[in-house]
Amino acid sequence: MIRLLQRELRLAVRAGGGFGLSLGFFLVAAVLVPLGVGPDSAVLRLIAPGILWVAALLACLLSLDRLFQIDYEDGSLDLLATSPVPLESIVMMKASAHWITTGLPLTLAAPVLGVLLNISPAGYAWLLASLAIGTPALSMIGTFGAALTVRVRRGGPLLPLLVLPLYIPTLIFGAECARRGAEGLALATPMALLAGITFGALGLLPFAAATALRISLR
Repeated sequence: MIRLLQRELRLAVRAGGGFGLSLGFFLVAAVLVPLGVGPDSAVLRLIAPGILWVAALLACLLSLDRLFQIDYEDGSLDLLATSPVPLESIVMMKASAHWITTGLPLTLAAPVLGVLLNISPAGYAWLLASLAIGTPALSMIGTFGAALTVRVRRGGPLLPLLVLPLYIPTLIFGAECARRGAEGLALATPMALLAGITFGALGLLPFAAATALRISLR
């Protein structure tokens, strides 16, 4: 499993520069917001948690279409599907590699970008915590979407349309956790719901994605 994860990490880094592309998009989106809404610090402080969460969500979409497509085109996916390793584990390694190369860098960069958006100092830790809990769900849901569209020719434009509605609950509760943390409000309920979404996605979607891949490879 470790070698499989290492392989997926190498592919994730090499396949079109997914790591740098997602992080670059996140940085540009956070920098453009103050230019668009103006320098009013009160307005920026109010919208900062939501803006950072939306930017992170969109950045996660950029490399999803390559998760299975490269392996499918060169025949590696057929070999992986017939290997002794369960297909569910392969899906988990794909999602883990996506999170390590995309979700984790976005999470670590978010507090720094929060300075640009004048987020409350009390909100830095909760912004970091909400992204750390919520971005694994984004990677797992995206991996499920990539599995559904693996045989669709030019499925890149279709994948965001399929995945974005599934991202909405994670976005709502993630941004709410960051907002409440910045304002010093109670956030046990949205944090618990966000964690529940992540654990539910990690527990159920590998099996759903593996089933979709088996159907596609028949």
